[in-house]
Amino acid sequence: MSEKIATLTATTTEIANITTETSHESGIHVSLSAEKVGELWGLPITNTLVTSWAVMAILILLSVIISRNVSLIPGRLQTALEMAFGFAYDYIESILGSRDLARRFFPILATTFLFIWIANALEFTPGIGSIIVSYGGETVPLFRSVNSDLNMTLALTLIAVFVIEFSGMLALGFFRYWNKFFTLKSPIASVVGIIEFVSEMARVISFSFRLFGNIFAGEVLIAVVAFFVPYVLPVPLMAFEMFVGVVQAAIFTLLMLFF
Repeated sequence: MSEKIATLTATTTEIANITTETSHESGIHVSLSAEKVGELWGLPITNTLVTSWAVMAILILLSVIISRNVSLIPGRLQTALEMAFGFAYDYIESILGSRDLARRFFPILATTFLFIWIANALEFTPGIGSIIVSYGGETVPLFRSVNSDLNMTLALTLIAVFVIEFSGMLALGFFRYWNKFFTLKSPIASVVGIIEFVSEMARVISFSFRLFGNIFAGEVLIAVVAFFVPYVLPVPLMAFEMFVGVVQAAIFTLLMLFF
């Protein structure tokens, strides 16, 4: 009897292990960090980096195609693009209060918006997620949403903060600008200046984590829904996430403009 019980226990344990392994293999795989897909000169190449290269290639290709087809008598596409860029240019001018400043900052603001928007939209392009590569004994997707990688959102944030602070120094002068934060006029002014400096530097955290959190949360949500309800909810949710991607690109750019 004891031998039968031991055999039955061992069999039950094996079944439980097989079930656990099966559920683990077929379960939802969510990686917080970007997966490596290769190396270049000893440097790791991640799938978010590959996607960022694809986004840059798309932007360069579109700019070349559009610039070659510009005419004095615009067609429908050129008219639509001119209206969109004209509206954005006028809005930037109204915020900055100067056409010269709008001309100076429009390129980086427009590029930032287009890069984030296309990077977010590329994630939901049909067929992108099905391109799989094998590296290091693991199978990983070749492309992944750029902004689901905190390294990328942090890099964009550092560029934005540098432009903001450098622009302030150009407008007010180096010593006058930093005198806002570090001054000995009075104890209250010194404390207020330090608090303002901390709030300026806190933009690095708020900018990067806002964009990263929204895009990564959408990626996880779609993965969960696609696992449990694969044929009903993923499509409308993907459409909603594409809208969220546009909104997040606009929010990041607008905050950069306002600051």
